[in-house]
Amino acid sequence: MPLFNASISDNIRYGRTDASPDEVHAAAREADIHRTIERWPRGYDTQVGERGLMISGGEKQRISLARALLKRPPIMFFDEGTSALDVATEHAILGNIRRVLRSENCTAVFIAHRLRTIMDVDVIFVLKDGHVVEQGSHSELLRIGGVYRDMWNMQEDQFASTPAVAPHATNPPGGA
Repeated sequence: MPLFNASISDNIRYGRTDASPDEVHAAAREADIHRTIERWPRGYDTQVGERGLMISGGEKQRISLARALLKRPPIMFFDEGTSALDVATEHAILGNIRRVLRSENCTAVFIAHRLRTIMDVDVIFVLKDGHVVEQGSHSELLRIGGVYRDMWNMQEDQFASTPAVAPHATNPPGGA
C-alpha cells in the first residue's frame, strides 16, 4: 500500500476514516509500530513525506499493515507483507494478524517467499513456472517431499547459519 504525504495518523486512518485516535493506536500496536511512532518527536503527527521517503521500508510496511488491520476487511491480501521486517518483528506481527483473522472470521491470502510466514496457514499452493505443483498444509508438504520441502530445508539452513542481529532503533523522520 502506498503512503501519502500526510501524518502517520492520517496514513493509518485512511483504512477507516471515521476511526478514533484510540482505534488508530490499537491498529498501530497490532502492526508493532506504535512504540516506534511514540518515540518520534511529533508522534502520530509526524509527516511521512512524499511516498514515505522519511521512514524505513519496515516502518512503511508496518504503517500499511496498521491501515489494513484498522479497516478489518472480510478478505485480506498480504503480498510479501512482512518481507522488509526482521524475524522477531515478523513473528510478533504474524501472531497479531492470526489473532485478528480468527476473531474477525476473516479470510487471508498470503503471497510469500519466506516460508516461515505461511507455515500455519490452512492450505499452501506451491507455484513453479506459473503452475501449481503442490498443495497442502505445511506438515503435509514436508511429509511428501518435493519442491516445498526443498525450499523449506534451504531456508532453514540459511536461517540456522545467519547470526542473530539485535533490533535497532530507527532515526525519527525529520529528526536526529
